[in-house]
Amino acid sequence: MGCCNRSCGLIAGIVIGAALALLGGILFPVGDNLIVESVLQEAVIQPGTPTYENWLTPGGGVLRQFIFFDVQNAREVVEEGATPVVVEKGPYSYWTRYIPKMGITFNPNDTVSYLIMNEAVFEPMYSVGTENDMISSLNLAVAASYSMVPKPMHSILEKMIKSSNSSLFQRRTVRELLWGYRDPLLKTKIGLFAPYNYTFDGPYNIFTGKGDITKVGTIDKWRSSKTLNFWDDKYCNMINGTDGSNFAPFVNASEPLFFFSSDICRSVSAAYEQSLDLKGIPVYRFGLLPSTMASPADNPDNHCYCRDPVITKNCTIAGVLDISSCQSGQPIYISLPHFLYGSPSLLDSIKGLQPILEEHKTYLDVEPMTGITLGFAKRIQVNMMYGPSKVITVLKKINETTIFPLVWMNETAELDDESAAMLKMALVDSMTMLDVIRKLLLGVGLFIFTLCLILYIVVRCKEKQTV
Repeated sequence: MGCCNRSCGLIAGIVIGAALALLGGILFPVGDNLIVESVLQEAVIQPGTPTYENWLTPGGGVLRQFIFFDVQNAREVVEEGATPVVVEKGPYSYWTRYIPKMGITFNPNDTVSYLIMNEAVFEPMYSVGTENDMISSLNLAVAASYSMVPKPMHSILEKMIKSSNSSLFQRRTVRELLWGYRDPLLKTKIGLFAPYNYTFDGPYNIFTGKGDITKVGTIDKWRSSKTLNFWDDKYCNMINGTDGSNFAPFVNASEPLFFFSSDICRSVSAAYEQSLDLKGIPVYRFGLLPSTMASPADNPDNHCYCRDPVITKNCTIAGVLDISSCQSGQPIYISLPHFLYGSPSLLDSIKGLQPILEEHKTYLDVEPMTGITLGFAKRIQVNMMYGPSKVITVLKKINETTIFPLVWMNETAELDDESAAMLKMALVDSMTMLDVIRKLLLGVGLFIFTLCLILYIVVRCKEKQTV
């Protein structure tokens, strides 16, 4: 009877061990499927999902920092034709994009429309001074007039410059340069970002992901149009990808991410760089490709972004983008800070520039399972152009056309601690717990099964020997 009880107990152990191991094994595909289904449901942009909450108001806000290029030798440039020497002055920091998206309307074709309100609030804690700090910078009105007024009319422009007592450079406060001042030459308010506060970006029309999760966040229309009208080419006018705040779930590191930026009036792509840990959450870092700012000679896809063959030396200059067509005709040139990835001639024309990859590159930190962007750094430099003139006095000593850096913008955001803790609990911790449970079940089950099986064989052998 005792042998029977012992054998029966071992058989029961074998069965229990096999059942536990089987359950653990089943949990591997079943658990993964449950996670996938959960992510697919929660990645849709609709009220009640985590993606919607993150999309509506990015956690932590966006800090936009402006670093100016302060001219050290303005008189020598104008009177002697010296090469401009600049030093950085900043940052001057502002909170932006902390206001929830506005005018949200869900449409029958599984898209949602919205507006983004622009507002910048000065943040002294992250600034080197106040908005009243003085900056020696290029005269915006003179540079703009030089670019926009035809050469036969430069004599008229010369009289206007003299009568308004304007020069090639000026001293203005941070507030004036950024948000506007009344200019004596143009007799109107001008500024690098004027008007800004209480203006809107959009409207945007994007896919919610309902019905096709691969399209979640993808822009269907911007300003009621499926394409741009800034570039004289169908390819360059394409609106590709999302706005950068989120992408389709289950991001593949081997494939680039596409997003549209209204700041630079075009779509760009980013490639995987490395895997990182962001507040306990694994993320993929995607960086802007150097080919994005390459000259058409090196990247033929950029041929339609070359608008002025004179300034770009027959489209061989890399690193700058003429966005005047989407800035109401204002001659604005966009680049990466310190002309990162730009042609050497851009750096040679200005002393004091030193591009540093880690400080000046643009990147996105994307959680690969949900496709949500948890952090980013967008770095953009604003430049204007001036050149020699035989008529305009303040330009007579200038030797060559110069793309002059005015300010660069370091716009960063990172998931706040509270949101990170919630996401970590919902995603990382639950996945870790599931992984531990199924491995534990499989391991314990196999151990019990193997042990009981061996003991059962030993018992059976002994029983046969005693018979």
